[in-house]
Amino acid sequence: LTDDVIELARQYGRYGYRPVTALLNQAGWHVNHKRVERIWKREGLKVPPKQRKKGRLWLNDGSCIRLQPERPNHVWSYDFVQDRTHDGRAYRTLNILDEFTREALMIRVDRKLNSTDVVDALTDLFILRGSPDYIRSDNGPEFIA
Repeated sequence: LTDDVIELARQYGRYGYRPVTALLNQAGWHVNHKRVERIWKREGLKVPPKQRKKGRLWLNDGSCIRLQPERPNHVWSYDFVQDRTHDGRAYRTLNILDEFTREALMIRVDRKLNSTDVVDALTDLFILRGSPDYIRSDNGPEFIA
């Protein structure tokens, strides 16, 4: 029985112990699902988790929001990363990236970063590199302000 449970689990990867029990009963075994569940756990069998579908990013008119960068300075993205030092004090980094070259255009580190710091960093980059065609962010509270 154990060999048949393992073989059916291998053959039907997305089936759990209940569908395997039904297959065993169809094959001539007269077995309860509780017994198959005990064997299932004892053998360490698991159903692999489903892959999450990517969210669709289209509008009603058929246009797509997701933008692929085509050249340098076409699409920039920026976000905050927060961490703690060895003594427990928090610090934040503002990371601004060019998505085509995957170059870190600016990394600003401070204990507190607010919306004016974001505007200052972007202004400095606009002066140095020119303005990009698109800027992508996650619309966190610092970016909305």
